[in-house]
Amino acid sequence: MGARCSKFSLCWFQSHLKPSVLESSDLENGGKSDRNAFPSFTEFSFEQLKAATSGFSSDNVVSEHGEKAPNVVYKGKLDNDRWIAVKRFNRLAWPDPRQFLEEARTVGSLRSERLANLIGCCCEAEERLLVAEFMPYETLAKHLFHWESQPMKWAMRLRVALYLAQALEYCGSKGRALYHDLNAYRILFDKDGNPRLSCFGLMKNSRDGKSYSTNLAFTPPEYLRTGRVTQESVVYSFGTLLLDLLSGKHIPPSHALDLIRGKNFLMLMDSALEGHFSIDDRTELVRLASRCLQYEARERPNAKSLVAALISLQKETEVPSYVLMGIHGETASSTLPLSLTPFGEACLRKDLTAIHEILEKIGYKDDEGIANELSFQMWTNQMQETLNSKKHGDAAFRAKDFATSIDCYTQFIDGGTMVSPTVYARRCLSYLMSEMPQEALGDAMQAQVVSPDWSTASYLQAACLFSLGMETDAQETLKDGTDLEAKRNKN
Repeated sequence: MGARCSKFSLCWFQSHLKPSVLESSDLENGGKSDRNAFPSFTEFSFEQLKAATSGFSSDNVVSEHGEKAPNVVYKGKLDNDRWIAVKRFNRLAWPDPRQFLEEARTVGSLRSERLANLIGCCCEAEERLLVAEFMPYETLAKHLFHWESQPMKWAMRLRVALYLAQALEYCGSKGRALYHDLNAYRILFDKDGNPRLSCFGLMKNSRDGKSYSTNLAFTPPEYLRTGRVTQESVVYSFGTLLLDLLSGKHIPPSHALDLIRGKNFLMLMDSALEGHFSIDDRTELVRLASRCLQYEARERPNAKSLVAALISLQKETEVPSYVLMGIHGETASSTLPLSLTPFGEACLRKDLTAIHEILEKIGYKDDEGIANELSFQMWTNQMQETLNSKKHGDAAFRAKDFATSIDCYTQFIDGGTMVSPTVYARRCLSYLMSEMPQEALGDAMQAQVVSPDWSTASYLQAACLFSLGMETDAQETLKDGTDLEAKRNKN
């Protein structure tokens, strides 16, 4: 634990500052802040997937669709506790096992934070199954068309459009530009509320390699002529998704284009968004949608130009997706230990007042050796000024005068004679109370470098990471604190 924290404290600026949502770099290999690297592609046995899905129980069915290539998607859990989505095809969908394996391995070689990545498959006898990362927060269709508590925010709609464009750009750069039947059901939301493009649509959907569309009213014109999907067809489907995001409804492109040509933009817009977007942003997104929906395929933009156009429209770029989606509490509770201590609960809620009360109650009893060292210093009357700084800092901390406590604790720390993890912890919380989470995280890490097995340091790191919007790291660090406290209580 100590070695990890020491390394963590030295390089957290480089590896743990939350990137802007505008940045499309590092979309491969899971991103720098993802401690759980994407798993390599695996060929599972049928028995493994049967066990993971509780015998393909109807209770685990996530979706069921397809006429020409009927399939069912199940939720499952592997032995390593990783959640998965298992797509089981009708036996006639892939009669050639070699073709199926070749397709699966090719799509399985892709790795991006913008995809719900394909992590495995199964090809035994007549069984054809695909295994992907499980996305717990359902589809764009659910959040856009069938919302219950609140409509999707304008900033989140813009983010969905950008992330989808980035996903298509990434796939195109890897030679997989064709995506079959792109629609609002193909966009899923991960545990952090980020939209991802389902990898299943990158697979060919029928035995002859042709695609199929769920609704002819939304089908690219060239598909109706040739029965095949092209890169430009995918952009057309992207345009229909922009219409979905604008209107909150599934409007046929022909009807939407009539509204656009008639400058009747208000009829096109989602009434739930009234007052939450600028006319310029609306006009630009409508313009982009109409370009994607051009009848002539060659007149449509490519994925790269879509990304460039959408980056300039982004709003609230530093706000995490789970906040915009209103799923913070659900995300945390679904991935954290069931039993949290009061300190852990306070960190999860970002309840800084409760954390302050806990630190006050703990006092300095968790400092290792500091009490004896302070008594010795007092006895010899040395470094009295340094000790007075700590004393004044404690008084300010107790009175919730956090600006003063930061100054006093800084004087104590800069004195360099005594090292107190609790002083770092108290200055950490003072920074958090002063809306300085990056400085607070540095202090929490330093406290753990000094005292590697101190659960308070881990808890405070989690509180800081939650404040920085780094949900995954915060949850893991909170679990570290819970484990350390449980271990200490056993001893």
